[in-house]
Amino acid sequence: MMENLAVSFDLTVVWALILALAIFIYVVLDGFDLGIGILYPLFRSKPERDLMMNSVAPVWDGNETWLVMGGGGLMAAFPMAYAILLPALYPPIIAMLLALIFRGVAFEFRWRSGTRGEQIFWDGAFIGGSVVAALAQGIILGAILQGVKVDGRAYGGGWWDWLTPFTLLTGAAVVAGYAFLGACWLNLKLEGEIQARVKHFARILGLVTVGFIVLISLATPFLVGIYWQRWFAWPAILFTAPVPLAVAALALALARSLLREGRDWLPFVLALALFGLCFLGLGISMWPYVIPPSVTLWEAAAPEKSQVFMLVGAVVLIPLILAYTGFAYWVFRGKLDPDQGYH
Repeated sequence: MMENLAVSFDLTVVWALILALAIFIYVVLDGFDLGIGILYPLFRSKPERDLMMNSVAPVWDGNETWLVMGGGGLMAAFPMAYAILLPALYPPIIAMLLALIFRGVAFEFRWRSGTRGEQIFWDGAFIGGSVVAALAQGIILGAILQGVKVDGRAYGGGWWDWLTPFTLLTGAAVVAGYAFLGACWLNLKLEGEIQARVKHFARILGLVTVGFIVLISLATPFLVGIYWQRWFAWPAILFTAPVPLAVAALALALARSLLREGRDWLPFVLALALFGLCFLGLGISMWPYVIPPSVTLWEAAAPEKSQVFMLVGAVVLIPLILAYTGFAYWVFRGKLDPDQGYH
């Protein structure tokens, strides 16, 4: 077991870490973005909804960059995994992409609505697109975690194998988690009565999110034998036990930060850290498989020359993307005022 936990930093591992970074950045950035759409029905007045939209208007489309990088990087660096996972997950992937398209169109057309009916329609598209995209992403995660049937170098299962109680659980968990991220983001960006309401929702959603984390953590070890061994076999448990303990400590710190006034940035930062620990737990469970429990990273990897060629581009592009993303968030930092903009 300790041999499985050992990491050999060859090109395949480097590319696995690059893709993991891209996916994590997408989850946390587009997560609070989608979370605002999930929270949208809880705020009925147009001024409140305008404020919520304006809080992400300068950055929402840039967040999608990381999804493109994650999907494109998987196809280029791990083509076998890409060829197996897409047929296994066609329905939720198509649903996610269509939802993101509708949501993006609704984001732009909402401001150009000429009648009340048109605005209601585009608000509904924004809400539906956000919920469906989050739900589909959670289902995709659950389907990969529960295992994908592989026949040689191809998908060996059926059209509906992805749909199980566990994937519905992970789908609901991602919806709740994104809504929680969105509430923490709005708490950071807004002021006054609407901020107080957002903070109230953040407290509730924080409890719901932690509850889902506990349920999924209890269910995951029973999905595939390697998960149980990874988390509970001796001596691996010495290395994995700190993760749930850190999650519990972060959950407590989050609760305290949401009950106190001031330091509005702290709940959002702690929520990002909580998502980071969940992502780390996911990596511990799956390592070294890209498709548990059948296909390892090295079995699915592209040839070494291809990895080297792509790595040159990644070394140039990733710092540039991080730089312009960071610059956009820096320019539009601070609280959002309905009359004066950012200050």
